[in-house]
Amino acid sequence: MVLVIVVAVVALLAGLAANRYLRPRLLSEDDDTGMAVKDLVGPLLTLTVLLLAFVLVTANGSYGKAETASRGEARALDQLVETAEYAPNAQRAKVQAAAVCYARALRTQEWPAMADGNGSTAPSVWSTDLRQTFRTLQGEPVFGMLVAADNKRSDEREERLTQATASIASVILWFLLATLTITVIGLGICLPRRNNRGQIVTLVVITALLTTTLCIIRDVDRPFGGIVNVQPTAVAEVERQATRDFVAHHKITELPCDDQGDRRDV
Repeated sequence: MVLVIVVAVVALLAGLAANRYLRPRLLSEDDDTGMAVKDLVGPLLTLTVLLLAFVLVTANGSYGKAETASRGEARALDQLVETAEYAPNAQRAKVQAAAVCYARALRTQEWPAMADGNGSTAPSVWSTDLRQTFRTLQGEPVFGMLVAADNKRSDEREERLTQATASIASVILWFLLATLTITVIGLGICLPRRNNRGQIVTLVVITALLTTTLCIIRDVDRPFGGIVNVQPTAVAEVERQATRDFVAHHKITELPCDDQGDRRDV
């Protein structure tokens, strides 16, 4: 980074020195002629648009990964519930009950926490219960399938929590905001002072588009806390199906958790 800054400063000083000492010897025109301000603003606008486009693609990639991980976790949890049907009755009930409680804790506690880039310990209580139940099935044919599904669920949850944190550093967003500000000011300087209604309208539209792009970047970079966010739809559906499977053999009041996914008092 230091090398980049040094090279840029040297290039700027060299350019100014060439303008001061070398240009008069190469050109016979007046010193007042040369590139106008509008000629310099053009490349700046291009740079701003390219930077916004690049960062938008990066933020959108993070959003896509978060949505994919959320759906993958729901599918793994659903597979866990379905595989439990091949386990003995006692273990089947424990696995399905823990899956219901895990989904509830995930939907009601961890999902809101991810809006700030955090996780929750509530779902981990039930994933621990799942592993404890698996130990009693060692040697059974269903053991390997249950462990594989749970490992997939754990991997997808880790990926989801990773994507919940911002993928674009704050310094980059501030740099983009500064670049946008300088670009808009530069375009404003280039506007004619008279008969400029059309140019002013165009400047307002350009400013609105650039600002909207930056807002979209900020929003998409927070896949669980922005306006366009990933909803726990898939998890809610798995919770509904797992509850249905559990209630088919037991009463809903026998679930070891409440509606928030917290363990009931014994």
